[in-house]
Amino acid sequence: MSEPTRAERAGRAARRARGRRGVLAVVAGGCVALGIGLLVVTPGERTARPATPGPGPRVDAPDDAATTAPATTTTPLRTDLLADPAGFGRPWGTEVEGLLTFRGNPTRSYHGRGPVPVAPTVRWSFPESPMCGPSSEGGRTRTWCGMGWTGQPAVFERAGRTWLVFGAYDHHVHFVDAHTGERILPDFPTGDIIKGSVTVDPDGYPLVYVGSRDDRLRVLAIDRPAATELWALDASAVGPTLWNDDWDGSPLVLADHLIEGGENSRFHVVRLNRAIGPDGLVTVAPEVVFHAPGWDDELLADVGDRNVSIEQSVTVAGDTAWFANSGGLLQGWDLSSVRTGAGTPSRAFRFWLGDDADASIVADADGFLYVGVEYERATARATQVGQLLKIDPRRPDDPVVWSVPSTGGDKGGTWSTPAVLDDVVIWPTRPGTVFGLDRATGATLWEVELPAPLMGSPVVVDDVWIQGDCAGVLHGFDVSEPRAAPTRRWSVELGGCIEATPAVWKGRIYVGTRAGRLHALG
Repeated sequence: MSEPTRAERAGRAARRARGRRGVLAVVAGGCVALGIGLLVVTPGERTARPATPGPGPRVDAPDDAATTAPATTTTPLRTDLLADPAGFGRPWGTEVEGLLTFRGNPTRSYHGRGPVPVAPTVRWSFPESPMCGPSSEGGRTRTWCGMGWTGQPAVFERAGRTWLVFGAYDHHVHFVDAHTGERILPDFPTGDIIKGSVTVDPDGYPLVYVGSRDDRLRVLAIDRPAATELWALDASAVGPTLWNDDWDGSPLVLADHLIEGGENSRFHVVRLNRAIGPDGLVTVAPEVVFHAPGWDDELLADVGDRNVSIEQSVTVAGDTAWFANSGGLLQGWDLSSVRTGAGTPSRAFRFWLGDDADASIVADADGFLYVGVEYERATARATQVGQLLKIDPRRPDDPVVWSVPSTGGDKGGTWSTPAVLDDVVIWPTRPGTVFGLDRATGATLWEVELPAPLMGSPVVVDDVWIQGDCAGVLHGFDVSEPRAAPTRRWSVELGGCIEATPAVWKGRIYVGTRAGRLHALG
């Protein structure tokens, strides 16, 4: 089990000394180095299932104290890795200031920049009419509105202006001034709903990467009067495929390569060949340099169906890409060849979780993974393994450090990506219980109950945990003492189930709801 490191304890002490206004602790540590080949792993006897106490208190505690922006970390990151795990909790790259992808960076651990509003109110809402559109699923067509559980806006600084870019259920990508809510560029149309979060190019190229249910993963240029599609990858362009053709995951761009999993159940690596043309406009010349099935015959036999799509956003730590699929297959892929140009990506880790895993994986600086699993198939394996897991991939024959079950409700488990705050993990479950778990042992420290289903991921900035619920309320909880039961600082009624994950940036909170609009709070 992992105890807090010296760097973690020192960072926590410094944060407390600043009046407990810090953000997610930045943890020093090495990377996960996997040279273990293809492994078939079974859970060992070290899996812990701690007993849980009753729900923690939910106390209204108004706080009129001003908050400050977090201190910045200047320790340079290693460049001989695709993504230095020491970047845990830090912004992505140095060329663009912002929250550029789902959960902010390749390890899915950066939550945004404060200050967090002390008593937030809605400053503007976008657009005037709800963002709604039809979409078909399983032969049934229905109207979808707003933003769903995989949707988090990207917010970033460009040419002296703060941009907000997001896709929605109205079949459009939107480009909005984050301060005013006015359009910067015309809406970009797609052929179906957009469920996932966009990614903004981290290296300064004026590019946005976004997928849609219309089968296409797109590269859009934003240095023109209107967003322009430069390239798209159809879900059927590679094969064989299984299950579906959506693109839910928020792509990563590392070493001029786009890394993405699709609901076609395949893992894709695309060399982008980005450049600036003679006319000063951005260009790309993408090549699919690698793709592989995210399933194997053993998984299909175990789950008994072909629902093995990849819906989560791929996580990269070191030179390893991490993802799990709807069949519950957790995998680590060695992508060192993407960085070096020599060799081919290969699967280096395999572990069956027993059920659908759509929540993105968080990789910490010490090499551990925090993995959420749904409970729908009710397999014996899912009951055995649990739904909230800490994984140590360096123990391939016994990787489960601890796990916590969540099998209640019509659909148990979690769709939410966890928040790691000091030595505590904050983890919402779909049935409505949010766990505060000891990071080292998995023991339950506290619980908070919120109106279900809880789908969005927790965001923690300036010691404020921000969480939407399905009653349409956005909450801000004080977690300055993470091991103590949170107290509520504020709540704002927005109307419409809040499935999406909020984005926090410089005094504003941006979040969409299923009622059809995105709201800016400040």
